[in-house]
Amino acid sequence: MVFVGIKLKTNNMTQYELSRRYFDWCFENPELICPVHTAIYFFAIEHCNRLGWKDKFGFPSQMTMEALGIKKHQTYIKYFRELVNFGFIKLIQESKNQYSANIISVQTAMPENGKALDKALIKHGAKQTESMGQSKVPVIKQITNNNKQLNNILLSEIKISDVPEIEKQFFTIALSFQNIIENYLAKLKIKSTAKHKYSTWIYNIRLMFENDKRTVEEFREVAEYLKNEIPDNNGFSWQANIRSADTLRKHFEKVLIKSRQMKLAKKESSTYRKTIEPNLMEV
Repeated sequence: MVFVGIKLKTNNMTQYELSRRYFDWCFENPELICPVHTAIYFFAIEHCNRLGWKDKFGFPSQMTMEALGIKKHQTYIKYFRELVNFGFIKLIQESKNQYSANIISVQTAMPENGKALDKALIKHGAKQTESMGQSKVPVIKQITNNNKQLNNILLSEIKISDVPEIEKQFFTIALSFQNIIENYLAKLKIKSTAKHKYSTWIYNIRLMFENDKRTVEEFREVAEYLKNEIPDNNGFSWQANIRSADTLRKHFEKVLIKSRQMKLAKKESSTYRKTIEPNLMEV
């Protein structure tokens, strides 16, 4: 199994670019976002701006709560952590309590987005112009890149040549695990009903690298274990329980532990045989 090297974006973005990409993502994920996320994120941008756009800076919880009118620390930390999980805030160092500061960065972490909001606004603008009797006035077209809009396309329908360079590593890993899932169902003669969309898999794989600090070697270990897994005496197997990108991320550590337990057991068994067999020969 070959996983190519990762290249992550590290270039700083302007306040406008941060805002634009945030609302692009919100438009594509309305079920995940709420006004508290927006308030915390834009206060973080404002605080970063006042500090001279430092790459990483202290972001005190109590100060943020007072500025935004958030009364309970549990409420604040819930939405703050979700922003970290979404990829908008990179947590460099977590605070020890609500009175100390988290060390964060808003410039070195940002989800990749499509252009759904751009398209919707352009379409709306065109309709509005026509309804006002000004259809002869040209609509300024958004300049977009040549990358296909992949978010809602199935992994199996995408060629790696269509994938942005920065996401090719994530795509390769996602496709490997999708194949493991599909092959397992095929062995059981079960037709999969899952929709393995590009956006869902890339989003989760990226978070596993950036937030969970997973490595390429760990992905390789888990993939190899799942491909060769034998159900236990009770019939349990992780293959049967990992059906999506979300469940892969949720159970990744448990599967990695199981994989390394198996390797350790084999190593100890091999060492034991090497110790016992010479002694039996002497008897």
